[in-house]
Amino acid sequence: MYAVVRSNGKQYKVAVGDEIQLEALGFEPGETVELGEVLMIVDGDDVRIGKPTVAGATVRATVVSETRGPKIEIFKFKAKKRYRKHQGHRQTYTRVKVNEIAAEGISARATDVQDIAAPQAATEESEA
Repeated sequence: MYAVVRSNGKQYKVAVGDEIQLEALGFEPGETVELGEVLMIVDGDDVRIGKPTVAGATVRATVVSETRGPKIEIFKFKAKKRYRKHQGHRQTYTRVKVNEIAAEGISARATDVQDIAAPQAATEESEA
């Protein structure tokens, strides 16, 4: 099961357990975020496409961290005019982990999907 959501004017394909990087949302790590603009939900053969969004559908995620992207250098130059301008920009991103995809009649939660991090944590504890 996966969904297509829109956040800050960009579309993302998400499934339960995925970690995605969104443009800055302004939430603290550990907070729960609800991405309400669900454009499409696919559950096997059941495909629901919104007009423009799927009614009653939500995607819930937990904020993992807030990071910054790479620095972008902007340099403007005009020959023989003594014009030079130098700028830089770093975009802020919010990293979230998808916990639940829900709509009328269907839902998927993080407990329904096998957690990949759990077996790694169990082997680390047994080694210690």
